[in-house]
Amino acid sequence: MTPTSHYLSCAGRELHFMEWGHGHGEVVVAWHGLARTGRDMDAIAAHLAQRWRVICPDTTGRGLSAWSPLPAQEYCLAFYERQAVALLDQLGIGQLHWLGTSMGGAIGLRAADGLLRGRIRRLVLNDIGPEIADAAVARIRAYAGQPPAFATVSELEAYFRSVYAPYGWLSDDQWRLLAETSVRRLPDGRVTPHYDPAMVQQFEHHPGDYRQWEAWDRLDLPVLCLRGEHSDLLLPETADAMRVRGPRAVVVDIPGCGHAPALNTPAQFALVERFLAGA
Repeated sequence: MTPTSHYLSCAGRELHFMEWGHGHGEVVVAWHGLARTGRDMDAIAAHLAQRWRVICPDTTGRGLSAWSPLPAQEYCLAFYERQAVALLDQLGIGQLHWLGTSMGGAIGLRAADGLLRGRIRRLVLNDIGPEIADAAVARIRAYAGQPPAFATVSELEAYFRSVYAPYGWLSDDQWRLLAETSVRRLPDGRVTPHYDPAMVQQFEHHPGDYRQWEAWDRLDLPVLCLRGEHSDLLLPETADAMRVRGPRAVVVDIPGCGHAPALNTPAQFALVERFLAGA
């Protein structure tokens, strides 16, 4: 199914999103991770679009969405949540399911207890919970805060293959697509990842963003958590607590992955599809 590309002004910033499965009544919002773009969701969106309308935004400062002129104030979960509400309201979407990888899942968790409480019917968290490991945050900040530049896209792809090895298996075509949908060219002609490096200011100015146990304990909707078997961000003890606290999530370990599963295999498709369908 062929997706379409769209732009809307959300909370004063232009937001880009891909839409799959237009015409279906039920909606899935699929939101990407910290230094990524909505195109990461292409594979699972194409699968889910057989049954659902799927909306895949680029977060402010990533992909084709506008960069924030106020990074300290706007690169945070509260602003992303406001943008999500503005996007859904403009699209006339009431009830929805939410599928979020890493930061995208944290936005969904916050919104499910906040501005979208009662509108999010089912929540899928891809390798994220109400608490994340400090060591993983340090690792991510180290590469995301100072993105490298390369002479060629092929070199950038090789870099992505290294830094995103924890995603698990991707085909050569999928690695090439990841590179081509994650690249911007600098004034000197070199290429670099397609995001605003200032987005890591979230960890400096909003240090409590990813501590969400109070929100977790208030959730009253079905939650599925996919945890990379070797994840350094969602630790086993956190996942165990998620099983017994709050909404008592169903937690499934994804073999051969760290942070975070790429949502690109038939087994991962099936887990998400069955859950969203209520099975």
